[in-house]
Amino acid sequence: MVGLEARPRPGASAAETAADAVTEHCRALIAAAGPACVAAKPQLACFERLGWPGWRALEEVCAATREAGLLLIADGKRGDVPVSASAYAQALFGSVDTPWGEVAGLGADAATVNPLLGGDALEPLLTAAEERGRGLFALVRTSNPGAADVLDQPTPDGPLHERLARLVAERAPRLRGESGLSGMGAVVGATEPAYLARLRELMPASVFLMPGVGAQGGSPEELGAAFSSDPASVVVAASRSIAGASNPAAAAAELRDRVWAVSQTAAR
Repeated sequence: MVGLEARPRPGASAAETAADAVTEHCRALIAAAGPACVAAKPQLACFERLGWPGWRALEEVCAATREAGLLLIADGKRGDVPVSASAYAQALFGSVDTPWGEVAGLGADAATVNPLLGGDALEPLLTAAEERGRGLFALVRTSNPGAADVLDQPTPDGPLHERLARLVAERAPRLRGESGLSGMGAVVGATEPAYLARLRELMPASVFLMPGVGAQGGSPEELGAAFSSDPASVVVAASRSIAGASNPAAAAAELRDRVWAVSQTAAR
């Protein structure tokens, strides 16, 4: 919240004023950096912590994302038993019927999901994405240092992250598009480039959503092995390095150019 400014509305609570500031801040970032981006990726927890005003702010930021012509990736890393996963699917992609009428969800174009509960927990989200032409990014090998505590642990078929990659690849045909790329994608951290070639081998059709560039130390120039022959096979996610820059527009444009250069080299 540091650096956010908003003029409190008369009678507004602290949560409402904070939510107003978040909305204003996000709108400004979308306007500045959006022309160099393909998507905005709101982290749902940053809005949910503000209670209902935060959810209102999230809806307004989603609307600003659509107005800017950007794709919307809801970053909530949802994953639960099937009955709860169905509710998450409604919240992210669909709607819910109530005795008082239909209540719309976020209408996200894609969402991050946690596959560690297994295929049955992923199924409701995958079905919703399939029916509505949306995408999923399943956590495979995340960018945080602690990922090694679990995702790199050995199994009879290799490290756990490779088993998750196979789970993604098995489902990729269901969300395959005309380009050949699949909307059944994977979250693959940019902070461990040594894993990229093997993960691309295991998930040849999946789009990789790659956090970790910038503030976490990842570099675009180390990501060549993540690309297939299609430059759209990777979406690099950068948050703090753009939002915290003195000139977010310039920071986003510079990162776009660096990623594009890597994608073109990889395609040769």
